[in-house]
Amino acid sequence: MSESPAIPTPAALRPARPAAVRSVTVAPAPAPSDPAQFGRVDDEGRVFLRAPEGEVLVGQWAAGPPAEGLAFFGRKYDDLVVEIDLAALRLGDGRSSAEQAQAVLSRVREGLAGRSFVGDVTALDGKCVRLEQLIDAARERAARAREEQRAAAAVAREALAAEAEQLAASTSWKATSERYAAIVEEWKALPHAERSREQELWKRISTARAAFDKRRRSHFGEVEAQRKSAMAVKRDLISRAESLAASTDWAGTARRFRDLMTEWRNAPRTSKRDEDRLWTRFKAAQDAFYAARLAAESAQEERLRPNVEAKEQLVLEAEALAVSDHRAAKAHLRSIQDRWEKAGDIPRADRDRLEARLKRVEESVRKAESESWKRSNPEARARAESTASAFADGLAKLEARLAAARSRGDGRESARIESSIEQTRALLQAAQAAAAEFQG
Repeated sequence: MSESPAIPTPAALRPARPAAVRSVTVAPAPAPSDPAQFGRVDDEGRVFLRAPEGEVLVGQWAAGPPAEGLAFFGRKYDDLVVEIDLAALRLGDGRSSAEQAQAVLSRVREGLAGRSFVGDVTALDGKCVRLEQLIDAARERAARAREEQRAAAAVAREALAAEAEQLAASTSWKATSERYAAIVEEWKALPHAERSREQELWKRISTARAAFDKRRRSHFGEVEAQRKSAMAVKRDLISRAESLAASTDWAGTARRFRDLMTEWRNAPRTSKRDEDRLWTRFKAAQDAFYAARLAAESAQEERLRPNVEAKEQLVLEAEALAVSDHRAAKAHLRSIQDRWEKAGDIPRADRDRLEARLKRVEESVRKAESESWKRSNPEARARAESTASAFADGLAKLEARLAAARSRGDGRESARIESSIEQTRALLQAAQAAAAEFQG
């Protein structure tokens, strides 16, 4: 597949300018002409030029010797030669335009026609002809270049129109707006060609840009409507939060603040700037409530601190109970619990610590009571003794079978019975230990 041709940039399509000149271009200085070959001065000081059409009077010399007169008019010829040579050189290396060279050619030809010099007329005329040819060639090149630039500009304008239409559906609002502005500037920088075609292409760009702008305005209109809606929702939440900030219903208001926080998270978002500002107000109301609650709790805990010492003593008293006498310990513990309730509340940190210690004592008393009940339960004792008796009977039978197997010399049967005896003896010991627990 062949590559698509590169689309020229507007900068590449600008008309070429002559390169910057740091110093005046100087043509190589030709050797001065010999005016004596092309003219003469008569005794009266008249200066004649030998031209193709015959001798021509070019001036009068009375300022010195005849040779100086010839030299003077010869320099005028040399000046024309230098001027036309320099024009050809500058045109050839691109330092001047065809129009500038044409101006020089016109001046030289005017001087050539005026016959106010002494020199080789034919040679100078030939230089004029060659410069004219160079000018014609330069004009042809310039015309071709302009045509190529117009063609390239047409391609570039087509590409800009196609790009503009492609961008019409974009949702990159900022970047696309900037690109449309750049497209307009690039369009302006391109050389002009066929007016009707340019108008058609510009209409495509204008239509695409208008469609994009309409969508962009619609989008930001929706965004603004959503922003206002979100602002209204969050301002309502802020109003409700601020109305709760001074509440002293600590538990109930804390629940309501948690509900407001859930609503805030689920509410639509607005712009970052508005979001930060609204959140600052909402959080300020929350912080005011929680700071007041913390201050109230701190004050309450200070009021409750005197009760800590009383409950410390009650815990120490409970921990000193002898749980081996669970009945006495339980009765004493009830007395401690009654005094605990009457002692009043204490700060939370101390409450958790002391209640945990008292709970350990309560569990110890309950455990001792449970173990005592187990030991005094006649049904459980009977079951334990019956189980131990059953294992004892089973062991006696196994020992009798072992004696019989040994008397028969049945080693295999003896080994099997011995294994059963070991297992039964272990079960018997466990059952006897359980039964012993009920004996105190």
